[in-house]
Amino acid sequence: MYKVIIAVAMAAGLSGCAAMVADVEGLEGQPATLTPRSATWQDLTSLPRPSGKVLAAVYDFRDQTGQYRPAPASTFSTSVTQGAAAMLTGALMDSGWFTPLERVGLQNLLTERRIIRAELERFNRPDNLGALRSASVLLEGGIIAYESNVKTGGAGAEYFGIGASGQYQVDQVTVNLRAVEISTGEVLSNVTTTKTIYSKEVRAGVYRFIDFRRLLEAEAGVTTNEPVQMAVMSAIEAAVIHLIARGVRDNLWNLEEGTNIDETLLSDYLQEEVPML
Repeated sequence: MYKVIIAVAMAAGLSGCAAMVADVEGLEGQPATLTPRSATWQDLTSLPRPSGKVLAAVYDFRDQTGQYRPAPASTFSTSVTQGAAAMLTGALMDSGWFTPLERVGLQNLLTERRIIRAELERFNRPDNLGALRSASVLLEGGIIAYESNVKTGGAGAEYFGIGASGQYQVDQVTVNLRAVEISTGEVLSNVTTTKTIYSKEVRAGVYRFIDFRRLLEAEAGVTTNEPVQMAVMSAIEAAVIHLIARGVRDNLWNLEEGTNIDETLLSDYLQEEVPML
């Protein structure tokens, strides 16, 4: 009778594992969707309106960490995204406070403008192509740090070959964003934000002899890793919000007339200034 119970339990466990694997395989072929956004993006799009948008130029926002993924991953694969400039441009647009000007692909833009002018000249048409707009503020910075294993831990228990365990790991990414006055080169504001990246793993298994020649072994587990690019995006969005809040406080730019900063979301971010370790 005991062997029958063990066999039924093992079959149930295997069927559960099969169902879990089937659910994971069902993710294949899913249609593309918009990228999920964090609570920081919700704050970014809920900011009060400015008195006028600021023309901003972003030439690059590079990975300055020099970090590569550890083995067994490829040593040529970086730990953080190389598309931070696109993330910053998107955050500036979503904030409603800045009008980003294309600078990352400036050479491509200039090439297309030359093609248009050549076509207009060939057909003897007037050159009505407007001039490119100049920026008021230059936004500089980048991803300045990526720290692995900032915090790790775990726990587990086992009794007669039946056990379960769990462990977690916390990484950290840091972003710097600077607003520079183009006419003088003066750094108007400087913001540094940090976002943690949380990973966890839960495992359970059984390893025991049913009788002298029969061994029961089963194992199941789930690992969850927070996407690094989502953490970078959240840190950039937070940096933009703090930059706007500091700019309003320091009279670099203004809120829409009649708006009190103490009654807006910006006041909450100003209260986070200089956090204690």
